[in-house]
Amino acid sequence: MMLQTRDMRHIWHPCTQMKDHETIPLLEVTSASGCYLHLSDGRKIIDAVSSWWCKSLGHQHPRIKQAVQEQLEKFEHVIFAGTTNEVIVRISELLAQLMPPLDKVLYAGDGSCAVEMALKLSLHAQHLRGEHQRTKFISLQNAYHGETAGAMSVSDLGIYRAHYQSILFDVVNIPVPYVNDVCDPLWDDCSLYWGKVESILNAAAEKTAAIIVEPIMQGAAGMRMYSKDFLKQLRQWTEKNKIYLIADEIMTGMCRTGKMLACEHAEIIPDFLCLSKGLTSGWLPLSVTLTRQEIYDLCYDDYAAGKSFLHSHTYSGNVLAASAAVAVINIMRDDDIANRANILGEKMRTMMNDIANETGLLRDVRGMGAIAAADVISNRERPGIAVYEAAIKRGALLRPLGDTLYWLPPLIMSDVELSLLTEITRDALITLI
Repeated sequence: MMLQTRDMRHIWHPCTQMKDHETIPLLEVTSASGCYLHLSDGRKIIDAVSSWWCKSLGHQHPRIKQAVQEQLEKFEHVIFAGTTNEVIVRISELLAQLMPPLDKVLYAGDGSCAVEMALKLSLHAQHLRGEHQRTKFISLQNAYHGETAGAMSVSDLGIYRAHYQSILFDVVNIPVPYVNDVCDPLWDDCSLYWGKVESILNAAAEKTAAIIVEPIMQGAAGMRMYSKDFLKQLRQWTEKNKIYLIADEIMTGMCRTGKMLACEHAEIIPDFLCLSKGLTSGWLPLSVTLTRQEIYDLCYDDYAAGKSFLHSHTYSGNVLAASAAVAVINIMRDDDIANRANILGEKMRTMMNDIANETGLLRDVRGMGAIAAADVISNRERPGIAVYEAAIKRGALLRPLGDTLYWLPPLIMSDVELSLLTEITRDALITLI
């Protein structure tokens, strides 16, 4: 029996309308290396989306592989409540150095759960401070923070949440000053825009526990970039009003935007920082929530006092994932990956602008770091799917977000591979004509 037939008999693939695969074949992956997926028919295709934004250092990176193999010879997982080990302490020390004073680390397995921990702990901390009226959250319009109930509540994309409204809590969404690049005047100064936003914030301030943001770049919304001054103003407002700021850097963190953390663009430090995806370069599931000493201290007391933050995951602190993360952070520092992301990204946006000018099929080219995106101009129904199919035939895995075409490749992509991706993308777009 063919593998595709066996797959379709049992598997419900993520974020997929399964009926599409009646006509669109599944890709049968047999191996992967660098920026490529190797298929059962002998072809190799460029992984232009880093396998859902996580393969920041590409597939089969030798240093990460060695780290995981070495740990595998010792032990693969033990309960993290009441135990410790050299690897988990080392990754915690490295994480604590990313953005001092965020030096307390909580572990989970996926980005949504990291967001849930931040939401729960921000609410918990407000209550322990005696701020019992602070039970609400604020998020940005077009935000996406994950698929669990809390994370979905603070998201603002109807396609992901419309059917589940009855189990979600109400959130105030504030408008965002979008930009296409750092040359936009709004990037450095959003003062004319801020007044309208501040009035919405002030009306909700008294009851708000925390604000959650995807710093600088909103991923699922279509790789939409916004003013760094807006993020800076928002941080100042939260500090003034004793409201916590949660930075969801699941996608933007780990050098993707040209800095280790996207918050650095606005020179702000949040109260909670969520990381996943690129943290292990996609080797194993791992997510973390970092926070401050003072929040840790609020929960530090005798068990009977009821202050304990009793959030847990079976695979919290998984040592195999932690060993991969230690290797990733060291590689990113040793190889100056943030700078490589900036150099790669400038070339990516130049080439995407070239495609836009040559074909007339793209508008609003945008991005930063190793992210480039644009919106497809077409009267065809679901043009993104058509581009996906055409690109696969030509040798690249593109996975447009609706009508938004984007490149988010491994940060190690070479000039030759980028030139090939450009050619494939151009040719795939032309099939829309």
